[in-house]
Amino acid sequence: MARWIQSRRRPQPADGDRHREDGGGQEGAATSAPAGYSASSVESAQAAEVVQRVGGVPVGDVVTAGARTGVLREALAGIGRTLDEATTCAELTRVAVRLAGGTAAVMRLTGRTVTGYEAITGDAHALPDARWAAAVARDAGVPALGAQPEPWLERAGGAGAAIALCAPLISGDDAYGVLVWTRCGPPPLRRAEAELLSLLAERAASHIRHARAYASVSRTAGDLQRALLSEPGRPHPNLDIAIRYLPAGGGVLVGGDWCETVRLHFGRTLLVVGDVMGHGLEAAVDMNAYRSSLRYIASADLPPHRVLRQMDDIASREAERRPATCLLARVDPGRRQVTLASAGHLPPVLITSGGEASIVPVPVGPPLGTGLGGYESTTQRLEPGQTLVLFTDGLVERRGEDIDRSLARLSAVRFPAGDGLDDVLDTILGRLDARHAEDDVAALAARPHSRQGTPADAAPP
Repeated sequence: MARWIQSRRRPQPADGDRHREDGGGQEGAATSAPAGYSASSVESAQAAEVVQRVGGVPVGDVVTAGARTGVLREALAGIGRTLDEATTCAELTRVAVRLAGGTAAVMRLTGRTVTGYEAITGDAHALPDARWAAAVARDAGVPALGAQPEPWLERAGGAGAAIALCAPLISGDDAYGVLVWTRCGPPPLRRAEAELLSLLAERAASHIRHARAYASVSRTAGDLQRALLSEPGRPHPNLDIAIRYLPAGGGVLVGGDWCETVRLHFGRTLLVVGDVMGHGLEAAVDMNAYRSSLRYIASADLPPHRVLRQMDDIASREAERRPATCLLARVDPGRRQVTLASAGHLPPVLITSGGEASIVPVPVGPPLGTGLGGYESTTQRLEPGQTLVLFTDGLVERRGEDIDRSLARLSAVRFPAGDGLDDVLDTILGRLDARHAEDDVAALAARPHSRQGTPADAAPP
């Protein structure tokens, strides 16, 4: 095994019935594997012994050592097929019971906090006292240099002739809990079974370590993205807005979708929706970089296509910056118009006061970060009471579906007259089943209204 715990460090039970048995109870003591013992060497050198039982079939019924190795390899492959810790624990207990019978459960360790029995496979009433397993989980650790204790602790049963085993979930220098296994009645626990369960626990611990690292990165990226999305700029009072963000898959790992509003002079507001390629912390960091450059460039009150051009120039000079799509909409309620420019982004949808929706055509340039430039602006009428909705591709794109058909589904949605912006977004997300989308979804809805006493010629051309 890659790591061994100092199994002599265990709590002494009050009833005196808990002790170590040599080699699994009735067999003689055997020399433990060295500290550098690997899973591959177990598979090859001890395949005949380790795979003691396969679904209740004695090892004698397995014809060749190659077949036994194949069974072991298949069992190990069944653990850690996802990056979800709870799923990995459930896979571990299922494989343990399939190979060794009995009942199995996991106690997870976070810091000094130990959970109760989880991912139970088999009869939960057969499990030993949880306090014993919790004490083993807290005391699990990496042994001193040169120590070669057995990588498990056994607890002999009382009148029921049950025997329990704890195999710590250790990867590197970190402990993640214990695998608890028990069986009532014959046959007695054999050393080969104990080594097998310990090997399964070691494999699961490695996957749990990756799952926790994955979850940590996801939380960091999520916190960063939520902080960014919760602080959009304030539009002018003549423009109402609403924003929605839905991470794909219930927030397993966030992406680089973002929304922004920037106040400009003369009552105008710049609306922005962008989508950085990829997911995770790197995408969220690049999203923040694009957002920062946008705010800086937009403060110069440039036309939307020139804002995109400068953002593209900045991003293309940074080799590590991920490409991104972006849609800008400069809304001018005083002139009742909106000026749009796109960097590889899908066009917005315009909803009339009567509730009919249509796609607004926008010239499409290359994504930001390519350094190709070539962006154009277009101006459309935007009357008070009409709603402009900007969104990322996760809202409409579906696997195997043409994008024109996807956009047609959106434009076919009808809205009750007088709906508020929140109602409009809820209708869109519901009708397009955005909560089950394969990619993150960001949407921004804006509706202008005239301010009394503001002449139309107060704004610049």
